[in-house]
Amino acid sequence: MGKLQHYQRNKFAYEVFLLLCYFFINATILATSAIMEAQRNGEQMSFLLWEPFVWEYSSAISSLLLFPFIVKLLNKVPLSWQRLKQTLFVYFGAATLFSVLHVGLMVGMRKIVYFTQSRYYDFGNIGFEMLYEYRKDLWSFIFFVVLIHAYRFIISRLQGEANPIQEGEALATNQVTPASIDRLIVKKLGKEFIINVESIEWMESSGNYVNLYIGDRVYPLRSTLTRLTQQLETKGFCRIHRSNAVKLDAIESITPLSSGDSEVKMHSGKVLTLSRRYKDNLKLMLN
Repeated sequence: MGKLQHYQRNKFAYEVFLLLCYFFINATILATSAIMEAQRNGEQMSFLLWEPFVWEYSSAISSLLLFPFIVKLLNKVPLSWQRLKQTLFVYFGAATLFSVLHVGLMVGMRKIVYFTQSRYYDFGNIGFEMLYEYRKDLWSFIFFVVLIHAYRFIISRLQGEANPIQEGEALATNQVTPASIDRLIVKKLGKEFIINVESIEWMESSGNYVNLYIGDRVYPLRSTLTRLTQQLETKGFCRIHRSNAVKLDAIESITPLSSGDSEVKMHSGKVLTLSRRYKDNLKLMLN
């Protein structure tokens, strides 16, 4: 398995790890900078040594907790040049809410830590401090939005993005999108590859995309899992979970669980969950 395929298989773990590194390295640099600035003139510090770390780490943890909601926002309201004003209006409101929540979480954490040290944390004048924090939070929000878009753009170019060939032909001739898909075209690093949908083993919902798993490779396709499964139903694909669909011929075994769900083991060794909600439909298709 290549490095890109390994990354795709462990994408979420890598993303979490990189975010943790960024936030806590940045917080550590800011905390130590505050200490060094205070000691620059050889004067006694007006705060205890641990306090800057509490200030910066509380801010970093708060931002980290809110980061998934920014990702969900961009999934639901992607940046659209056709509706730029409406999109920016939504983003501005989201940035304001982000700042309020960030400050609330941050101050709450600081007060708890100070309380455990028998000290009192004073946030200061609420109006002035909220405006002060909002300036920084607005810039952080913009940075996160740009970072997420840039990251997604780079990943899409490296791993390629799939599109139904028939759908492209239908749009070109102003026809209705056909109900069935036979082949996909994947554009990757300036090249185009043709993939037969029957080579897809299983599919996973991921925001506005569906990740198609073909051997060791993963290709995102802009669609909903419900719509794509319906289009591929005649090719032997079946929904087994809110987030997954599989090709019936790729199933090796199904093991019932005490919870009422089942484990679906694929020929590749991948194990997925069969939800009780989709059991009857799977049995119907298998029969």
